[in-house]
Amino acid sequence: MGYVRCVNATSSEDPGRIVLLTTSHRVAPGLLSWPAWQALRTADRVLCADEAHPQLPYLRDAGIEVEQEAPTAQELVDACAGGRTVAVVATGEGEPRLTDGLARLAGSGRVQMPALELLPGSYDLPGARLLDLVQVMDRIRTECPWSSTQTHQGLAKYGIEEAYELVEAIESGDRHELREELGDVLLQVVFHARIAQEGRPEDGSEAFSIDDVAGTIVEKLIHRHPHVFGDDTAETPEDVKAHWLRTKAVEKQRTSVTEGIPLHQPALALAAKLASRTRTAGLDVALPAGGGIGYELLALATRAEAEGTDPETALRVAARAYRDAIRAAEEARARG
Repeated sequence: MGYVRCVNATSSEDPGRIVLLTTSHRVAPGLLSWPAWQALRTADRVLCADEAHPQLPYLRDAGIEVEQEAPTAQELVDACAGGRTVAVVATGEGEPRLTDGLARLAGSGRVQMPALELLPGSYDLPGARLLDLVQVMDRIRTECPWSSTQTHQGLAKYGIEEAYELVEAIESGDRHELREELGDVLLQVVFHARIAQEGRPEDGSEAFSIDDVAGTIVEKLIHRHPHVFGDDTAETPEDVKAHWLRTKAVEKQRTSVTEGIPLHQPALALAAKLASRTRTAGLDVALPAGGGIGYELLALATRAEAEGTDPETALRVAARAYRDAIRAAEEARARG
């Protein structure tokens, strides 16, 4: 490689400059920042340890000569002597071996160190880590004996469980728990989308991917927010809700306000949803007459909804208070 000699710390010779160029694998190769292209074009040498690095074909197409080299820290320092600039196109982990070696050399005090510039050549956009999740899910679906055999039906119970755990994290106020449970819910979405990607030709099911799922919800959100993406205006939350209900009614073309209400949801939530739909539609429907606790609970649920209280949440709060009272009673009995 023709490295020059090591420069003593007391030498007046220009120690040069090292540019460590990092790139994100979540951004298409070749889409580098302007400072990155400038650094690569003006460097005396450009090195890369990985001949299969995805950026290399694009750099070479742009006329940049890239040498396949994996220098040690000392060799790299020597290569910069005399005011030379060496750019290193970092591999996946950002060259920790090289940067650790440079740090040790700098700490020794024996070597006049080149200037070191860490230059991000491309940045992750918001949401970029979702690409990692899709890739990980794809590999798990292919290689894991359990995941590769799962179906929408088999995973349905986990969707319910994860949704309840998310609600519990929200109500507890635990931010760490909330972050984890959001991830678990997101996993369910990606898992189902990955299964759907395979399709089911035997029953005529059409395949779709996570991109189709995301595209569908994006279109829906834009359509239902004309006050954000269109010419409509909305000054209050009530205006927004009215917009939402109007556009949803046009989309669904339902013949009854009860259509689309999942009957398998918790009973209190079901009662509140029916009451909300009825009230929003301006229908005057008397509660069914009947004896028994069920009708009493129905009346309580509709009253709570009319007063702006979610009966399901209210009952959970009361149930937690009851749980705490039970534990206190158990502790008191244990103390004798």
